[in-house]
Amino acid sequence: MPLILFNKPFQVLCQFSPQPGRASLADYLDIPGIYPAGRLDADSEGLMLLTDDGKLQHKIAHPDHKEAKTYLVQVDGVADAGALLRLQAPLDLGDFVTKPCRAVRIAEPDWLWPRDPPIRARQDKPTSWIAITLEEGKNRQVRRMTAAVGLPTLRLVRSSIGPFSLATHPLMPGEFVEVPVADLRGK
Repeated sequence: MPLILFNKPFQVLCQFSPQPGRASLADYLDIPGIYPAGRLDADSEGLMLLTDDGKLQHKIAHPDHKEAKTYLVQVDGVADAGALLRLQAPLDLGDFVTKPCRAVRIAEPDWLWPRDPPIRARQDKPTSWIAITLEEGKNRQVRRMTAAVGLPTLRLVRSSIGPFSLATHPLMPGEFVEVPVADLRGK
């Protein structure tokens, strides 16, 4: 039973079924019987885990199992201490309240690849980077959280899931590697 780490490129759909005019996982992975353990929006990039084991898929993806996921987020504006505190505390997003999380301002990661197409640069508006670590993952949650504190997301890269990280498994967008399942189960 394979466990695949995949670096999902920007604008790739998290599905294997074809969609006219859109890239999907099938354009990058030709491994029969595997499925994503969790999803990323087409506008998001970064680490995905795929497996053919339904129980393992559930363990990775379901919020009840508390696999921490870290997202590197480039936001429009300066992430000050007040915004970071609001992100860390439970945040009412209207249809649900987030669980407390970790949110810290970071420098742009030096290992991060350039996005294609690049983020539009604006001379009059600064951007900043935040690392947000969640143990839940609702639809578009990180984007909704940063918008709720006045910092719209410009770029979103999932950098880690549980013990797996793009910093320690350097994969360029579209690349993948098989890892031992024991690396996840052994935690």
